[in-house]
Amino acid sequence: MEKPSHEYVHGYSARENRRLMDQAMTLTELLHLDTKYPAGALVLEAGCGVGAQTITLVQNNPDANFVCIDVSQESLVAAKNRITSAGFHNVTFQQADIFNLPFPKDHFDHIFVCFVLEHLNNPLDALLHLKVTLKKGGTITVIEGDHGSTYFHPDSRAAWDTIQCLIDLQARNGGDSLIGRRLFPLVQDAGFSNVTVSPRMVYVDSSRPEYVEGFTKNTFIAMVEGVRDEAINSGLIKQSDWDKGIKDLYRTTAEDGTFCYTFFKALAYK
Repeated sequence: MEKPSHEYVHGYSARENRRLMDQAMTLTELLHLDTKYPAGALVLEAGCGVGAQTITLVQNNPDANFVCIDVSQESLVAAKNRITSAGFHNVTFQQADIFNLPFPKDHFDHIFVCFVLEHLNNPLDALLHLKVTLKKGGTITVIEGDHGSTYFHPDSRAAWDTIQCLIDLQARNGGDSLIGRRLFPLVQDAGFSNVTVSPRMVYVDSSRPEYVEGFTKNTFIAMVEGVRDEAINSGLIKQSDWDKGIKDLYRTTAEDGTFCYTFFKALAYK
């Protein structure tokens, strides 16, 4: 993930790396099915992190060429190892900052940005910097979530309080975990044209056990649990209330539980 002047709220632990991979594998079809690039296209993936999305991009577009950047050298090493181990050779990895890109104007045919803008304190400025490197007529694809889109059964105020801790902590760090709902105006304000945004809802119940494990437990609840110590130590929530909230979130993964979350995918042209 890009991390210019703030702290990535989820951290860079091995557990977080596993969470990112669980998320990517579970949501592959939902988020990536319609992301296709022509043979020979040069595509920039900005904020590739540990390569959780990169592996799907190259699998779905083996004849395109990718340049994947991130500010974290450690993440880039993990991403490169993941892609190389999978046998793909159409990717170049480079340490770079979205706000100081080392590429000429009109360089890339397409740009892909996933789960990055939510962590930046100036996402509009990031889009403007990326736009400079995109060829006229090229596309930008942006995918973001929105924690406020979450709802579940059984409902629980305590569970919502733990989610709000994550929202508040990310805001304190300069990010916006509710950014999905404003993706359309954000991309428009950056001067892109023909902006379209499609909601991608994840719906989970016990008839979809792979989603119960891969998304509700290993992606969403794991993400919330990752800010436990910071939320309690900062005084946002009492430990007893946190424990009840997490217990109630896990309750949604029971036989009669349900869980919903919406991602937003924008496609636009320069």
